[in-house]
Amino acid sequence: MAVCEVCFRHCDIDEGKTGACKARTCRDGRIVPDNYGRYTALALDPIEKKPLSRFYPGSFILSYGSYGCNLFCPFCQNCDISRSDGKEFEEVITPEKLAELAERYKVRGNIGVAFTYNEPLVCYEFIRDTGKLIKEKGMKNVLVSNGTAELKVLEEIIPYIDAMNIDIKSFSEKTYREVLGGDLNMTKAFIERAAKDCHIELTMLIVPGMNDTEEEMREVSSWIAGMSEEIPFHISRFFPRHKMSDKKPTDIGKIYMLADIAKEKLKYIYTGNC
Repeated sequence: MAVCEVCFRHCDIDEGKTGACKARTCRDGRIVPDNYGRYTALALDPIEKKPLSRFYPGSFILSYGSYGCNLFCPFCQNCDISRSDGKEFEEVITPEKLAELAERYKVRGNIGVAFTYNEPLVCYEFIRDTGKLIKEKGMKNVLVSNGTAELKVLEEIIPYIDAMNIDIKSFSEKTYREVLGGDLNMTKAFIERAAKDCHIELTMLIVPGMNDTEEEMREVSSWIAGMSEEIPFHISRFFPRHKMSDKKPTDIGKIYMLADIAKEKLKYIYTGNC
């Protein structure tokens, strides 16, 4: 048995087993990623799909996804990979091969690699190793994350990361703890540290009855503005997914109303899924 130190859970993992994220295992008494280089998706995406609206707009980025996640969002849009144990995903790409592929796609407008789709931080080692090679090629690294990781994990990868989109799923500690299985304070600390050294944009999916009040939007936008009023904030509309398939989509008018509130504090507001 060994203790995983990636996120606040600090899972005690028995030999050969995995932690809550289903992607980190105990092997020979050490915690290692079980999903290193094992991919569920490789796609050349518009950078705006990450979403990043103020980082090389109009460009493309090679998006790499694996499996596993350390949150349990009931509205997850990628639950087939986030909650997978990875048994059906055996294809592997090395950091070297991924970097070569990214360089090959430069002729199609590719600027680098995005670590996305599942929660990339559950295999931060692959981000670190690949990111270093991408930087050596003069290209960019992007992280799309829930920000649920210890700061020492962030310090390992941030020298290689040029931009991040981080989900701030709620501004309620209770919601993070009881609905998402997360830790709001850890996510806030991650965002605050990341904002010092790379371009960041934030996203909040507005789920009816969970985080859709004017009060919560004022709280989160004020907190973001405390870091910088120029941090782009994406306010997105919820559609029924996963364990919330019985809910109705967020009212479009509610999205625009919350966006107007955020604009009181922030310069760059984007609405999504509308």
